[in-house]
Amino acid sequence: MDNTHCVVDLTLLTLPAGFTDSHAKHNEPELCRKRGPSWVFDQPSSSWDFCSLGLHITSPELSDAFKSMPANLYEKQLDLNSIQELPDSHAWASLGEHPCVDSLIAESVPVIDLSDPNALTLVGDACKSWGVFQVINHGIPISILEAIEDASRNLFALPAEQKLKATRPPDGFSGFGQPRIAPFFAKQMWYEGFTVLGSPLELVSKLWPEEYCTKFCEVTEEYDKQMKQLANKLLWLLLGSLGINKEDVEWAGPEGQLEGAHAALQLNSYPACPQPDKAMGLAEHTDSSLLTILYQGSTSGLQVVLEGSGWITVPPLPGALVVNIGDLLHILSNAAFPSVLHRAMVNNSKQRISVAYFYGPPATIPVAPIPKLVDSSHPPVYRSVTWSEFLATKAKHFNKALSLVRMPVPETDSSE
Repeated sequence: MDNTHCVVDLTLLTLPAGFTDSHAKHNEPELCRKRGPSWVFDQPSSSWDFCSLGLHITSPELSDAFKSMPANLYEKQLDLNSIQELPDSHAWASLGEHPCVDSLIAESVPVIDLSDPNALTLVGDACKSWGVFQVINHGIPISILEAIEDASRNLFALPAEQKLKATRPPDGFSGFGQPRIAPFFAKQMWYEGFTVLGSPLELVSKLWPEEYCTKFCEVTEEYDKQMKQLANKLLWLLLGSLGINKEDVEWAGPEGQLEGAHAALQLNSYPACPQPDKAMGLAEHTDSSLLTILYQGSTSGLQVVLEGSGWITVPPLPGALVVNIGDLLHILSNAAFPSVLHRAMVNNSKQRISVAYFYGPPATIPVAPIPKLVDSSHPPVYRSVTWSEFLATKAKHFNKALSLVRMPVPETDSSE
């Protein structure tokens, strides 16, 4: 058997008492070696036994956010790939209160070339007006995008009974299942998702033989690495458009690297639907993150709300990525950037695959309006809140979450 290796980021490890670098180095000849902030485990993956070392790959603060609001999001899941008629459980009487705008007359979501000298201004304008934009010349090789799409298709092509082995726990974050927003809607969505927080190894080892697990982990690890770099670059570009620099955000770190930043990868599948005009792929919502980067391949389906107009389709562009503002960046910008309402629609001809990368701050760092954006004319709109706290609030209150962290409006003196 050929040796393979697993790279484990120590920021995602819960270390047992007494486990130190020297403990790991003691095992180095047989088991592991240091590479930067990570340990590389050199034994064949069939012999990886993190439990014997007391190592647990987790992202505890975020993964614990849903423990107060558990929800079984796979128990009633149907095998959507085999359904010929739309079941009543998935038939929506209405697809939303906002009208759909004809794509021929609609304004277009901005497309921004990151190599453009005016990118900072263009990004700022797009964020203030839309809360969403597409980027090209972003530096992510098309081969990386195609690899994650192929890996996603292979994952969702597994038999339904196989997927049951890696379903998301009711109070957990990672695995197969319906979206966390599903309990807030009377009808089910024409959707299947797979969430990755930290390493996917434990989950995918339940689904595939060793060779396929290794390949999937390599693809998701490289995608995560590329997306983290791009997300950090975009965040400072967005904040720079507001006149914010790295010294203005205390928890950003000296180089603005957001040490300890959390991210989650969401693989989405929308199978071909027999009655797409009565089904909903993913119901309208905002994201809780700072920002989300979405790769939507070549199949249309993403729609966003433009205030004063309605639902507007975001057309897929070869190699482009969609960037949308999340709730935490809305808070951080003191409401200068709106967190955009968006949804996913389905079609009757082919499966749609998309991959979302949610980028956020360290889970326990309080996020509040940046002081530089607050003055007597612009009082703070929101109180400080951690991502973990906000996720828990949103799991319980959904679209009321932002209003629950909103600062009270100061009373005005009505005397003359």
